[in-house]
Amino acid sequence: MGMVQVPLVPYRDPTEAVLSQPVVAEHNRLCGSCGDRVGRSRDGRPGRTEGYCRSCGTRFSFTPKLSPDDLVGGQYEVLGCIAHGGLGWIYLARDRNVNDRWVVLKGLLNAGDAAAHRAAAAERAFLSEVEHPNIVKIINFSQHPDPDTAIPSGHIVMEYVGGKSLRQLLMERRERGSGDEVLPVDQVIAFGLESLRALSHLHSKGLLYCDFKPDNVMQSEEQIKLIDLGGVRRMDDTSSHVYSTPGYRVPEGELRSPGPSVSSDLYSVGRTLAVLSFRFDAKREHQHTLPPRETVPLLVRHESFDRLLRRSTHAEPRKRFHHAEDMSDQLTGVLREVLSELDGTPHPATSSQFGGENTIGATEVGAIDADRLLTPPSPTEAAALLPKPQIDPADPAAQHLRGFSALSADELVPILRGMAAPSPATQLMLCRALITAGRHAEALDALHRFSEAAPDDWRTDWYLAVAELSTGRFEGARDLFDRIYDHLPGESAPKLGLAIASERIGDHDTAARQYRTVWNTDHSFVSAAFGLARIRLAQDDRAEAFRVLDTVPELSSQYVHAQTALVSVLSARHGSTDAKDFLEAGQRLDRLGLDSESTDRLAVRVLENVLVWLGGGGRAPADRVLLGAPLSENGVRANLERRYRAMAHRAASVRERRELVDKANSLRPVTLL
Repeated sequence: MGMVQVPLVPYRDPTEAVLSQPVVAEHNRLCGSCGDRVGRSRDGRPGRTEGYCRSCGTRFSFTPKLSPDDLVGGQYEVLGCIAHGGLGWIYLARDRNVNDRWVVLKGLLNAGDAAAHRAAAAERAFLSEVEHPNIVKIINFSQHPDPDTAIPSGHIVMEYVGGKSLRQLLMERRERGSGDEVLPVDQVIAFGLESLRALSHLHSKGLLYCDFKPDNVMQSEEQIKLIDLGGVRRMDDTSSHVYSTPGYRVPEGELRSPGPSVSSDLYSVGRTLAVLSFRFDAKREHQHTLPPRETVPLLVRHESFDRLLRRSTHAEPRKRFHHAEDMSDQLTGVLREVLSELDGTPHPATSSQFGGENTIGATEVGAIDADRLLTPPSPTEAAALLPKPQIDPADPAAQHLRGFSALSADELVPILRGMAAPSPATQLMLCRALITAGRHAEALDALHRFSEAAPDDWRTDWYLAVAELSTGRFEGARDLFDRIYDHLPGESAPKLGLAIASERIGDHDTAARQYRTVWNTDHSFVSAAFGLARIRLAQDDRAEAFRVLDTVPELSSQYVHAQTALVSVLSARHGSTDAKDFLEAGQRLDRLGLDSESTDRLAVRVLENVLVWLGGGGRAPADRVLLGAPLSENGVRANLERRYRAMAHRAASVRERRELVDKANSLRPVTLL
């Protein structure tokens, strides 16, 4: 999908404010030797400056080793201590050799910890390989004698990133409010998308971040940067300690075997998105879970966001995201839905997974009426309506298969079956063609061959769902579309399939919710507008049905169908129908400017309903005109007679002509002569 830009909230640290807050040494760190907590002094008393790891006994110093005015490496003048990370103290310094620019020095908690030294050296090496606008840049690595031991201690020199961490932004919002505030969900998603770009770059270099959390993401101006890369390791590294944070890391067993992975990095992104966007106990009660959706109003409102979070943090690693680009693609789709919901404006985009909606049911304009609108597409129509998955560009037959898009199903089947050594994409196209042709057993056979070549591919479930839908097995189709929605929460196609199947089994709440989401996000899915209008009419909410149909754009190929359907619904005999509805139907029909035959056919439907309404005691305001004639019984009859005779003149057969003339004669107004 194309990217949606959500501006991040600008923030710039005033220079004089960077060192204004004292840094408190928290006695709650990770040991560089074993990765466990360091949380108490040897004698058990709080506030001491020295501590020991609870597990391996490694000694730690919680006192910064550098003081203001210290000169590191003969170049970096220390201004003060500004923070502390999992592996060491962080200082602000001035680079005397390069225009007095600000830089950041990162030292170690324990100068005698060999493992921590190795981690620092590893961080330096990894950073030197990374060049990305969303990742902090390493500048140098410098030595400075330890004031206690005189042993040279290493410091990584990095660019200074002004701004605040996402955790700081969250805490400040809570401090200004009741304490339960969170960041706006659209901003949270924007942070996530920027972060995924950075992680994707690391992964492309064979590196894993391992400790993604709000503390390690800084917002500077309108950009975010990943900082504190102390936990970064190579994907093939099976021996280094894993530095991660409870509440954001995968279950401990995964960190031991098979170890950190791209999936575990993306798990941490999902956890971070959740922590920033709604309040829950992420470190104890829900350390590896999310609260039930119905208990979180934000997740109730934004179902696709909920499903994305649950996929990214799924208990089973194989069901999570395995590529940052895939997660970014789905998160972008979710962002479009969220923005459409928040600002009431569609945010369409081309999907990387599906083609567009297929147009079906191109009936003549005059034949569209309220009864047709209230009838969901038949199983065959519904299956043909749904978008097709995109052909995998990496498939060997991809370019060849794209040339078959204009062929009918009956033409496609023999061509595809005649191809030697059919590729997975060939099997999928054959499956779709066989479903369209009604040859379901053969379609499932082709799908089975595809699943053998591409196990665990979501497209197997997609075509199974389409096959179930096409044969009227709506409950099975509903369950499969729901499962695909879990897997692709940012795509419109699974939601449309779920809506159609849910409508057919009478689950109008689910159908309306999915139709509404699809339509509000992308007005090219006109079937979603018709579906939502059907549901609203079934719920006796005519005003909302009218509003939905009126949002079909004039440039849409389905605009005329939407308007003629609206005319039919307005003029349909209904308990609340009155002269106002009939007059509006007539005005809309006049504005459409259809050809004479289409106008006459639709006008006849409107006028016949008006005649029945008048005969049942309906009363019209005096001197009102409907479709060019007075809104009275004689005026309507004369109008109908004229239009039936015009239709008879255009009739293609003698029999039809006679029927139309007889109808015209029967409707002729009664006169004295």
